[in-house]
Amino acid sequence: MGAAVEDPRPRSRGAATAPVLMLAQIASLQVGSAVAKGAYASAGPTALAGMRLFFAAVVLWLLVRPRLRGITAPQWRAAVALGLVLAAMNLAYFQAISRLPIGVAATLELLGPLALSIALSRRIEHLVVALLALAGVLLLAAPGASLPAAGLLLGGAAAVCRAGYVVLSRRVGRLFPDWTGLTLALAVGACVLTPVTAVTDGDRVAAHPSVLFTGLLVALLSSLIPYSLDMTVLRRIDARAFGVLLALSPAVAAGIGFVLLHEELTGRQLGAAALIVLAGVWSVRRAARSAGST
Repeated sequence: MGAAVEDPRPRSRGAATAPVLMLAQIASLQVGSAVAKGAYASAGPTALAGMRLFFAAVVLWLLVRPRLRGITAPQWRAAVALGLVLAAMNLAYFQAISRLPIGVAATLELLGPLALSIALSRRIEHLVVALLALAGVLLLAAPGASLPAAGLLLGGAAAVCRAGYVVLSRRVGRLFPDWTGLTLALAVGACVLTPVTAVTDGDRVAAHPSVLFTGLLVALLSSLIPYSLDMTVLRRIDARAFGVLLALSPAVAAGIGFVLLHEELTGRQLGAAALIVLAGVWSVRRAARSAGST
């Protein structure tokens, strides 16, 4: 008998559903960010970042119940590295949105994955679509008003962490056949960030215990749902296409910031969002066609 031929249709469907999953991820993440920012009067950004990871880790651990026996050294290294990056990324981003509009902070964070997408480009069309998205991001990041240097630096730190997150999340998704890797990574991140939160904001949280429910909601919206969707998408498309798809996030973040936090959109931001959406849609269509032709 001849060798079995792999049916390309599942791969094609996987690539075709990637934009839907990414849109759900982005919307959930940015709504969670808006909820967190709205609670900064009761608890600071460090507290919300710590609660975000802590509650996400607890919920996923109870759902997955990972078995630690049999986990290999490469799997542990990947999960621990992802957990450290998650802690740094959460802290940097939540500090950034305390100083910047959510749409601008999401734009700055996106620079990391876009730079990664450009670095991984193998064809001229890949480079063009990534540069198109980057042009939209840079246009959105320059709203015409001065931005605090601290916010820009924190957004840049979040961008570096986000690029590392894309690479490590894809690696963890390939090393673990289930959700054990993500569970361990969230646990590591929570173990790193929760003590910091207790020291810096423990008194404020104790004075406003209702903010714990906000932290749980933020954990579900901004960590558990998005990170699970990220890992699902990264099992279907490569890091380059994922980086370009993330270009949709500033447009979504700007819209959510406008609706929930009354952060106004400018004509420049709307034009930038159009460029970013065009780049994302083109990238996904090309990915779906490539998967269907293999």
